[in-house]
This record gives sequence, structure tokens and C-alpha cells, in this order.
Amino acid sequence: MSAPRYQSQKPLPNPSKPNLRKLAQSSPGRWLGLGLGLAGVAMISATAGALLAVSLSTTPLLQQKLTPEEAAVFSQGQMATTNMRLPELTRPVNILVMGVKVLTSDLEDDSHPEVGYHALVDSFKGLSDTMLLIRFDPANKQLKVLSIPRDTRTYVEGRGMTKINDANYYGGPALSAKATSELLGGVGIDRYVRVNVQGVEKLIDAMGGVSIYVPKDMKYQDDSQHLYINLKQGEQHLNGAQALQFLRFRYDALGDIGRVQRQQMLIRAFMEQSLNVSTISKLPQVMSIVQSHIDTNLSLEELVALVDFATNIKRENVQMLMVPGQFSDPKEYRASYWLPDAARLENVVAQHFDFGQDVWKFENIDPKDLRIAIQDSNDSSEAIDKLVGTLNDGGFWNVKISKPWTEPLEETKIVAQDGDIKSAESLQKSLGFGKVVVESTGFLESDLTIQVGKDWLKKYSQPSPAASPGLELTPNSTKK
Repeated sequence: MSAPRYQSQKPLPNPSKPNLRKLAQSSPGRWLGLGLGLAGVAMISATAGALLAVSLSTTPLLQQKLTPEEAAVFSQGQMATTNMRLPELTRPVNILVMGVKVLTSDLEDDSHPEVGYHALVDSFKGLSDTMLLIRFDPANKQLKVLSIPRDTRTYVEGRGMTKINDANYYGGPALSAKATSELLGGVGIDRYVRVNVQGVEKLIDAMGGVSIYVPKDMKYQDDSQHLYINLKQGEQHLNGAQALQFLRFRYDALGDIGRVQRQQMLIRAFMEQSLNVSTISKLPQVMSIVQSHIDTNLSLEELVALVDFATNIKRENVQMLMVPGQFSDPKEYRASYWLPDAARLENVVAQHFDFGQDVWKFENIDPKDLRIAIQDSNDSSEAIDKLVGTLNDGGFWNVKISKPWTEPLEETKIVAQDGDIKSAESLQKSLGFGKVVVESTGFLESDLTIQVGKDWLKKYSQPSPAASPGLELTPNSTKK
């Protein structure tokens, strides 16, 4: 019998875990997933898509043969068709992407000689340090990315209530797909992609690196893994080694959740940067690296269809979410977990994966029910006080001033933390400035996070029109 899907109220006790040779406290690859494998390649143009097919030739990408029972976990229906140009998606599909990191100390055999430290191994049989469910929706021309924190506590068949990243270690992609579907209330998984960390640095370099704002100084040293992180705050163009440092850093108050947020920042940066001619010319090299470090049950036709779809998606139609929840109380659990919020998660699945029913549906919503956080990027307390007053005048009273957003912004971002686009768009319309983004990079305990840019400084310094009677929200918005 299957265990309850959600355990956010009173989770079952954590079963005893076997004595495995793992370093769970130091997982350098859990950010991988789509960010540098599929999402980095997802900017390739339609012309480059044809080159992709040539690059991969006919060599299969399935590194681990699935049993008939394991293969049956994934949908068997056709998802792409070939036309005169390139294969195209014929329906929405959900792809489970896992970033897998394996160290020599994780292995229980002597197949890899000791090198004096915990070295990375070219393998797919470790903990899935990153788990992303990617929805490619050709009908609505949208790409949805749901980040599943590695420490998410859920039911894993044969293991009981445990961390979801255990599933790949004990049962490979099929068990991981079952656990993900269980967590999300039965959402179907069409295919999987597993990426290991061995070729990531080379892949980033082959893609020409990435320009991104490093939000703070990052410094960390772990001689046992030869892990050395030393990045300075500010706008930078990172090469492969530097990007690895950016994504492996987790030594702050939010730990792995902060790393998930930075993963989304990097995905967004990759998607917003155009490829140049020199990068496209390196595509065979890029795909050779990907081919060497990927395991998937996607056919070549399906892979080309996914890449071609992603290259033609508008960047504003790329929406990134995270399983909502909270950190576990160390007094209640023997391990550190991310405890899913069942109701909020059901709503995310209903709105963005077209599965189940919306938990909250109202004809009208009172603005005071929305939790709004403000992150200032201008270092102007006066401007923030003015914004709080404007929100209060509009009926928004549940407003919190969070830590500053360190990257200087020209345009304000209204972040739909849990994907509540209707409320975010209504707030944007009422305020008259800013742009809506669907990400989980805002304040964790908010419904909407306003990351304040210079456009607000200009707006609030101008003479104000007659006061409005209040800010209106679109009907059927999500209530929290």
C-alpha cells in the first residue's frame, strides 16, 4: 500500500538508514540538472538543431538498460513527430532531470583506485543531488521548471519516508520517477535525463561561459574533495571552473535551498544570453561532451524535438518554481529535511502541470491575504518606506521588508514565488511599474516578492496623481 502523498502536517518517523559510504553533507553536484546540460543547450537555434542530430549520430544515449518493469514507469506514448524540417513535439511532456554526483568514497567496491581524496567518478549510480521536473508545453508555448530540493521528505518505495535523492541510489531513474510522481500527487513522468558532473566545466567553457551577477562574496575550502571556492560579489563573466564554484557554494543560512535559487539564477542567465557564431561553430564539441555525460531514455528524435522547442520559446515564457515547504525542526528529526507544504504544492501542480484541482478558488480575494516581501536593490530607506505606504494604501498590509537584493536593478521584478501569476500581474498593473517573473528566487515565506529597481526611485519622486481607492486583484487569484 502506498503511503500518503504529503506529510507536511505530521510526517511519519524517519526510518533508520543503512550505513552507506556517502558524504551527504558535502554534495557538489546537486545543482546540475537542466542548468548546464539541457537548459544551457536549450538556446541552440533551429539550424543548430540539425547539427545536433549529426553530432550525436546514431549512438544511443541510454547508459543503463531498463527492465520492462522499469521502462513501464514512463509513458510509452509518442511525443514527437518528424516533418520536413526537424522533429516537433506533439503534446505536453514532463521530463525528470537529475544531476548525479558520485565520489570514490561513495563506492562499495575497489573499481576506482584511491587518490588521497574524495574524487569525482564518472557514474550515474549515486544520489540525485539535483532533481528538476521540466514541462515542455507546445500548446501554450511555455517551459516550466520545478526544482525539487534534494532533502525533500517523501515516500520512496521500499525505503519509506526519506529524502527523495535516495531514490536514484537505490533504484535508479525508475524509482526516482515513482517518488517524484508520488510527491506531486500522481503527475505522470514521460522520460528521464541523468547528467553527471564530469563534463560540466568543459561544457560551460564550450558554451562560452556565462555572465551573471554574483550576489555576495563566496569563499569556502574543502581539502578532502579538492573543493576551493573564491568568488567576489559583482557582475562577472564566469568560465567553467568559476561557474562550478558559483553553483557548488551552499555555505550560508539557506544551505541547499539557497543553492536551488542560484541554480535558477544561472538558468535564467543562460536563457537570456544569445549564442554567437563562434559558439554555434563549437556545437559538435558541446554535444560530444553532453553525449559522454548523459543517460536518458529519450530517443534521438525526441531529444532534438525538445531542444528545438526550447530554442524557440520566449524567455518570458520560461517559468521556474520550487517545491514549497519549510526546513524541518532538528528536535523532531534525526536528519535535515525540506518538508513540503501539501496545499501549496497541490496548487503549484494544478496551475503549472495541469494536474488535479486548484486548492484555493475565490471570485474575489482580499489583498491583505497576500504575503508580500520587499527586497531593495537601491539602498534607499526612504523609497522603501514610500513603497510600503503605497501598498498599505492599496489594502496590502501583510508586507515584510526582507534582506536587500544585492544586484542593482534598473527595472523592478515582481517575483511570483509559488507561481501565482494572476496576483503578480494584478499587483504590477496597480503599481504601474515592474515586470513579473515566475521564479523561486524571492523571500521563501512570501507569495510575491518585490525586488525594487531604479524605476521605483524615478516613479515615487514624481508628483503623485489622485489617490486610488485601492489596488484591485484579478478574480480567481490564488489565496495563501
